[in-house]
Amino acid sequence: MPPVVWMSRVTKRFSGHVAVRDLSLEVPAGSIYGLLGPNGAGKTTSIRMIMNILVPDAGEVQLWGTHAAGRDLSHRIGYLPEERGLYKKMRVMDLLLFLAETKGLHRREAREEARRWLERLGLGDWRSRKLDELSKGMQQKVQFVSTVLHRPQLLILDEPFAGLDPVNAQVLKDVVLDLARDGTTVLFSTHIMEQAEKLCDAVCIIARGEKVVDGPVTDVKRRHGGRHVIVGVERSGADVGALLRNPTLVSKGDDYGQYAEVELADGVSPQTLLRELVDTGALITRFEVAEPSLHKIFIDLVGPAAATPERADA
Repeated sequence: MPPVVWMSRVTKRFSGHVAVRDLSLEVPAGSIYGLLGPNGAGKTTSIRMIMNILVPDAGEVQLWGTHAAGRDLSHRIGYLPEERGLYKKMRVMDLLLFLAETKGLHRREAREEARRWLERLGLGDWRSRKLDELSKGMQQKVQFVSTVLHRPQLLILDEPFAGLDPVNAQVLKDVVLDLARDGTTVLFSTHIMEQAEKLCDAVCIIARGEKVVDGPVTDVKRRHGGRHVIVGVERSGADVGALLRNPTLVSKGDDYGQYAEVELADGVSPQTLLRELVDTGALITRFEVAEPSLHKIFIDLVGPAAATPERADA
């Protein structure tokens, strides 16, 4: 079976700025695939090329093994763009019916689907209200409903969790997982690595328009793993920070205050670091030999400078 999305050596330029350079990736059918990177990395530009909103300057894009453009396959695709856009003066149900009909759904079927989705997302009592009477989070959920009403085979979500509070982000996460279990292929972009690590089967990390690493999450972590330890301590009266910055013990480290994720220096065992921590007199609350997080892999590979892009996507 061909991948649902296939990109080969795709490049896109804007006025001399290379937004995406020589990008290749494959999104397997039925997977949740994360396109990851900081703001301005080229994620939205890549998605727009998949959708045929933008045309690559070089390279090739295929969907379901064909060269058919994204617009020609719109009935099979659900696309939630990063920049939300709704007709604010329309009523919720009227808007959903209008958008569903543009995807080929019969009005009666669209109404039944819309009612089901609105109830599921806690918006059943708002279906007769105008969009500008809803909060931003509620509007975002309405736009998500419009994206899935026609039961797309490929669901493309550009920063879908942006602006959602933790409760609504959890609801949306559960919906995405349910859709994937039912066979929908999900491609979503985010700059939040923790979200991707929890949701994705496979990822492609890009920075400044170029691919840094891709593949199944387990393989990415295995390939870029080292001897990583997660340390949690109560630091009062103990100079733990200096210990975790000691290059004879730790080659790399991220300190989050309540805990730290470190990579051991060559020749240092986890037991050695544990003994040194105990000798400081600190109360150790956590000591775990673990795979590196996607966040740490990203920082190690591209450096903190990638979090401050030279220019956002055009």
